[in-house]
Amino acid sequence: MGKYPATVGDIEFDEKLDDPAFKKCNPEKLFTLQYYQGSKEFAYKGEKIAIIEKLEKEKISSESKTNGYITVRFLVNCEGKTGLFRVQQMNADLRETIINKELGERLLRFTKSLDGWIPKEIKGFKIGYYQYLTYKIENGKVSEVLP
Repeated sequence: MGKYPATVGDIEFDEKLDDPAFKKCNPEKLFTLQYYQGSKEFAYKGEKIAIIEKLEKEKISSESKTNGYITVRFLVNCEGKTGLFRVQQMNADLRETIINKELGERLLRFTKSLDGWIPKEIKGFKIGYYQYLTYKIENGKVSEVLP
């Protein structure tokens, strides 16, 4: 692989963060849909409401009354498996910062536990795609899941 990714926004494998058993689809073709390409539907069994219901059961929150956003971005491969997770935290003014390390780690574990992702298809071929979930944090609790 060269100095730059094949597509802007591609996540490169990092041996310190990523599971070596996770495989991209068709790595020789170097093509994975970004979240802004292709269909806009939410490709999860039960759609976004199923994720929200599972999150509510987990009761993930923080004692600190922090506000902001925690985004977990990842790749869904052609088998519906996930990997290459990356976390970004922003304060309520959308400035990158760590609003709550422990809450970020708990939301990352929660996101990794989601196992209903559906591979996307183009002309009958299952392909991988990037997905993200942004958790809006108000007073230390998730108030909304985006997109």
